[in-house]
Amino acid sequence: MSSKKSGADLKISGLLNINKPQDITSRQVVNQVQKLIKPTRVGHAGTLDPLATGVLVLCTGSNTRLIRFVQQQPKEYIGDFILGKRSDTDDITGQISETADCRTITRQELENCLPAFEGKIEQIPPQYSAVHIDGRRAYDLARQGNTFEIQPREVEVYKIELLDFEFPRFQLRIVCGSGTYIRSIGRDLGEQLGVGATMSALVRTRIGPFTLDSALELNEELSLGMIAEKLQPAVLAVEHLPHYHCNERELLSLSQGQKLKCKPEHFPTTPDIIEVAVISPQGGLVAIADWEPVENQLSPRQVFHPAPHL
Repeated sequence: MSSKKSGADLKISGLLNINKPQDITSRQVVNQVQKLIKPTRVGHAGTLDPLATGVLVLCTGSNTRLIRFVQQQPKEYIGDFILGKRSDTDDITGQISETADCRTITRQELENCLPAFEGKIEQIPPQYSAVHIDGRRAYDLARQGNTFEIQPREVEVYKIELLDFEFPRFQLRIVCGSGTYIRSIGRDLGEQLGVGATMSALVRTRIGPFTLDSALELNEELSLGMIAEKLQPAVLAVEHLPHYHCNERELLSLSQGQKLKCKPEHFPTTPDIIEVAVISPQGGLVAIADWEPVENQLSPRQVFHPAPHL
């Protein structure tokens, strides 16, 4: 009889911060981890292109229901770009065209352009992207040589700063919200300067509380035991939501799907229904609930904590 343990034996359930290597897809990372922890489910919270490296958060077990909350958290990137080049993919993996008679751009010129890319901005995603066009992925249409338009969409850039500049190369640190394409920022900066630009490298250094320096390396030494040791609690996925700390009686009610009457001072002042992370007395995630200000109650939407034994 085999003594080999599975993900089910070790009760693999939590969040895993992986440092994605270059030249593999986010799906391939999921598949590698899935092989080790099967039959436990795995999903990733935010695609990184094969060119990109860095933080890729995997949600395992029942925590796959938390993927959208991880995706909502701010992301930090370090991107490298080359002025005077344009690409059909907006990065160096595509068909590159050189800008004829490209003038020399100064550091000051580039820095003067950056404020226009902070805040809520309109951005057109790359032609080679996962955006849906009439039910199909844009990258599939682009690979087949189809002509199509992608509508601009609003994204939010919290901070953009120039880390390094030596013409024609420059490096940016960008902190942004979900759905922001770093390739598009480089492309649009290059167009604003009139010379074009394409991204040559990208590292995601943070998603919310998940940082690159604490990420698990994906290599041949990765094992089920290492994954089990590095699992992080589900509560980190909802760090950005308002928290409500329940007592044992409230925990039992919520675990049974019952609504909970609460005092409004526990929550932000708003007339709208908002999502709240309900935290157990032990500090674990109990549920995602809707705070309904008119009724002064929490209505559980997703319950994660099992009901305590009576």
